[in-house]
Amino acid sequence: MDKLAPPTNEPMPGLPSLTHVRPDFIWGASTASFQIEGAANEDGRGQSVWDTYCRTGQVANNDTGDVACDHYHRYKEDVALMKALGLQAYRFSVAWPRVLPQGTGAVNEAGLAFYDRLIDELEAAGIEPWLCLYHWDLPQALEDRGGWLNRDIVDWFADYARLIGQRYGRRVKRFVTFNEPGIFSLFSRSFGARDRSADDKLHRWIHHVNLAHGAAVDALRQTVADAQIGLVTNYQPIYPSTDKPEDITEAALIGDYWNRAFSDPQYLGEYPSLIRDAIAPHIQPGDIARIHRPLDWFGLNHYSPVYINSDPNAIIGLGWGAKPDGIPRTPIDWTIEPDAFRDTLIEVSRRYGKPVYVTENGYGSNIEKPDDTGAVIDPGRIAFLRDYISGLDAAIAAGADVRGYFVWSLLDNFEWESGYKVRFGLVYVDYATQRRIPKSSFRWYADVIRRARGETTT
Repeated sequence: MDKLAPPTNEPMPGLPSLTHVRPDFIWGASTASFQIEGAANEDGRGQSVWDTYCRTGQVANNDTGDVACDHYHRYKEDVALMKALGLQAYRFSVAWPRVLPQGTGAVNEAGLAFYDRLIDELEAAGIEPWLCLYHWDLPQALEDRGGWLNRDIVDWFADYARLIGQRYGRRVKRFVTFNEPGIFSLFSRSFGARDRSADDKLHRWIHHVNLAHGAAVDALRQTVADAQIGLVTNYQPIYPSTDKPEDITEAALIGDYWNRAFSDPQYLGEYPSLIRDAIAPHIQPGDIARIHRPLDWFGLNHYSPVYINSDPNAIIGLGWGAKPDGIPRTPIDWTIEPDAFRDTLIEVSRRYGKPVYVTENGYGSNIEKPDDTGAVIDPGRIAFLRDYISGLDAAIAAGADVRGYFVWSLLDNFEWESGYKVRFGLVYVDYATQRRIPKSSFRWYADVIRRARGETTT
């Protein structure tokens, strides 16, 4: 681990408002297995759908997750970074194909042992592990059997959840069933052509994921005493890009698919009204009760609003609209709207009536690199985090029950179709050498955590 980025004479944004954050508020960071682990062909790990997709040449620069951040071998160094940062909790995901190479059947002890070592290291550092069962890396062997379009996957996922609960449930109490099911459903490549012919596949997929969630909740309750279970959803305001009636109607529809297709049935016991009839053909007697299992908290991933228009040739009519002029944007062209973050926190707290944890929020850049001194200075990320954390504080002031914040991400990593050209980390990763260089935002976030704990900042 390189030393922290040194103080700089360049003006840096100040610390956020924390007037209303509770003393027991949890400060953390998040990562995901495929994005950081690497070791794709080691110790019996099976292939995932993302290993397969990376070989199609459609990821930027033909990047793959074969090495990624080499976290599989460097986890001790990465936990030391977490400890230096002052994290209270760390949200990570288990790679399903690492522990069950074929998705079902034979268990890979070497894969399970890796997460034992990681949890050991976190415990030694005083950091609570938050374990996510699924962050998009479906075993390819299950995709070959129909994946999420095959209703049998409900039992496959439940068996996987039971294995994880039995193995780690004495030491891990916080569990996430799925990360952003609205994203990996809406943008799945398993549907084939991106046109309206895929609509029914999407509806079947949504329902099977919801059923798998409910089955996993039951499996975790059976195997983990005092488990605290939640869903993590990417919940963003969906705005029409114009005032055309068809765009306004489409925005309302996409709001149900993007934000509520999973959280409503899981937390409220019914599908949202605009998509209920479309999913009805796939619902069997007793299904809604199987989905609507007791949950303990709500996980929110949030970056920026989404601007869309109506495209009659696209799946469910989802077209990408122009973003309004005059709104600040990140280097990767995502709008910066902390007021929308505040309002979303208020909305989900009221709608679902559960404690809310922000499980991802962060700033992506494609222009960061070490300066002549070797430091990585990122005032744009600091300003973003300051304004969004201040928005969180304002949401609490307005009555939202928000109890934790996890920045995305601890490390620069494999950013899906963008490969390694986009960086979200508090820590810069030199992929050629695997050097970790804490950015100026790392020092800044450490100061936020210390201040929130009533400690002296540097």
